Amino acid sequence: MQEETLVEILEKEEVVENKDIILYNDDVNSFEHVADLLIKYCDHQPMQAEQCAWIVHHNGKCQIKRGELSKLKSICQALLDGGLSAVIE
Repeated sequence: MQEETLVEILEKEEVVENKDIILYNDDVNSFEHVADLLIKYCDHQPMQAEQCAWIVHHNGKCQIKRGELSKLKSICQALLDGGLSAVIE
């Protein structure tokens, strides 16, 4: 009986694959604008947002948010609407 219950529980578990929002560098947006959007939509702290902006500037891209795809879609769209270059990978 215990084995059957365990099998039922395991079958009901939903596997959730985490994805990343990757922010890409551009020659249009200021550091302040990028940081403001990261604070607003990604729940970054000011220092974290500034560091991400610098990483993007120097490396060309930065992983800025990790989570479930369903939750990342609206965040990524808000960043795109704000003029940033971002994708979900």
